[in-house]
Amino acid sequence: MLTLAEVCEVLDASVLTGETSLQMTVYTACGADLMSDVLAFTKERTLLLTGLTNLQVIRTADVSDLSAIVFVRGKVPQSDLIEVARERKIPLLLTRYPMYEACGLLYQKGLKGCSSAPVMHHG
Repeated sequence: MLTLAEVCEVLDASVLTGETSLQMTVYTACGADLMSDVLAFTKERTLLLTGLTNLQVIRTADVSDLSAIVFVRGKVPQSDLIEVARERKIPLLLTRYPMYEACGLLYQKGLKGCSSAPVMHHG
């Protein structure tokens, strides 16, 4: 688990909304651009990493009780999306890392994924 402040540090991320929520703890993370996958596979209080910057992302976060959203690849959402996130109290972060690298960096720091599948050990 990591705080949002630690997520910002690991991803060299800037905060678009939710400056007062940086001490919030996130327990799992999910990287996805298909919101149907997010709805199907995330747990509540999950950190979502995505390249999508449309309002569907905020609606999905709201319905799924996600803790925060990280926009990857330096993609900046429009001001209307930022405003809706602010109203809904959903923290938004922005990183220049591509999704694969951002997820990998967070995983290295101990943030688990949403998978409920057991880890397969080969030997």
